[in-house]
Amino acid sequence: MEVMDSRNLAIIGASRNPSKPGALLIKVLQDTGFKGKVAGVNPGGGEVYGTTLHPDLEAIPFAVDLAVFYIPPDRVPDMLEQCALKGVKGVVISAEGFAESGEDGRQVQEEVQAILKKTGIRAFGPNTLGLVNTETGLTTSYFSNREMLQPGHIGFASQSGVFVGALLRYFTSLGKLGISKGLGLGNKVDVDECDALNYFHADQQTRYIGLYLEDVRDGRRFLETARKVARDKPVLVLKGGRTERGAQATASHTASLAVDDSVFTGALQQAGVIRMESVEEMLHTMMGFAWMPLPHGNKIALVTYSGAQAIMGIDAAMTSGLELAEFAPATRDKISEVIATEAKSKNPIDIFPDMMTHGFERTIKRLLSALFEDTGVHGIVLINFAQEGALMQQPVIDVWRQYRSKPLFVSLMGVQQDIREGSDFLLNNEIPFFGFPETSVRVFANMWRYARRKKLQV
Repeated sequence: MEVMDSRNLAIIGASRNPSKPGALLIKVLQDTGFKGKVAGVNPGGGEVYGTTLHPDLEAIPFAVDLAVFYIPPDRVPDMLEQCALKGVKGVVISAEGFAESGEDGRQVQEEVQAILKKTGIRAFGPNTLGLVNTETGLTTSYFSNREMLQPGHIGFASQSGVFVGALLRYFTSLGKLGISKGLGLGNKVDVDECDALNYFHADQQTRYIGLYLEDVRDGRRFLETARKVARDKPVLVLKGGRTERGAQATASHTASLAVDDSVFTGALQQAGVIRMESVEEMLHTMMGFAWMPLPHGNKIALVTYSGAQAIMGIDAAMTSGLELAEFAPATRDKISEVIATEAKSKNPIDIFPDMMTHGFERTIKRLLSALFEDTGVHGIVLINFAQEGALMQQPVIDVWRQYRSKPLFVSLMGVQQDIREGSDFLLNNEIPFFGFPETSVRVFANMWRYARRKKLQV
């Protein structure tokens, strides 16, 4: 989509009030260092944040690639016609009040679709914050900040407008986890999930793909597209409206059509797409793909302070199609150097109280090294304790940097402040952190499903 590389922007309906969305977007583009030209359109003229507000689109003294609409729905058709005359390639329609609001809004949306088809303009929305392109610094989301625009490799497309704002802002605050592109689909008057998948597939910066959907407009086309893309890049899908009441809510949110959930799940599996159960699972699975190598098998090892936490992790593993690794004799010998009690040296390995004898650093380094060297272990979950500041986690990072051969996930227990310091330290060193081990096990299972499918394709 050529519009994703837009260099010159017009913000239609930009207000002189510095706290309104259009003005805030101008400020964001200034603060984040966007290199293109930006102008506002306001019939009353004036300026905001030092940017000129022109009385109409034609008055802008440069070519406009992309226009962002902060205008009521009934004004959108006429403004699209003006955009066509100006040579605008794409538009982001931010307003609500289209098909999701009733018959009048539906008629306006149909008129918009007709104009788009006639003019060839590409459109995102309505009901969206639009686009983020970290490669060029382009954003149409007034929620953006410099951190959110740090280049990464995760492509996100969402049918929910705020997903491209608040949630991506949270996501990119997790250590060094960055996005490549963010696409807000909204009501999908034009650009839809298939367009997004095809774009992410061709985009060299994007290595992992996440979708939040409330419906699929063309099921056959979507599955064919998803199957093609999933052969090359992991595709994660989180779908809202799984229940009857949830489906009713999505209909009022973005005018979405109901989809039988069991049919949708089966179709995704056939296409090689990984379905997510929650936003948390999607974000953490992306973290796993971004920072860890794909597993070579489905056998995991747990190292723990807490028997109860380990048991919950084991239950999650069993229900996710994983197995507990059986340690090789050489591994058991290495473990016995720091874990004297035979029952505690099996999988899961319980480091307490033996750790009190040998010290945390020696115990953790010996155990993790042994597990990394055991080819029968395909992934490691460390259920650790947060105390004595973030540097307590340094031995974990030291071992990971030495091997980097299989996924390593860390769950921390303890006082909230200690957990926060420890988790920030881990995330900044690209070690996935999880509040509870069950989530890390599900993430490993998701990565294994993708890795197994890749093996079958060879």
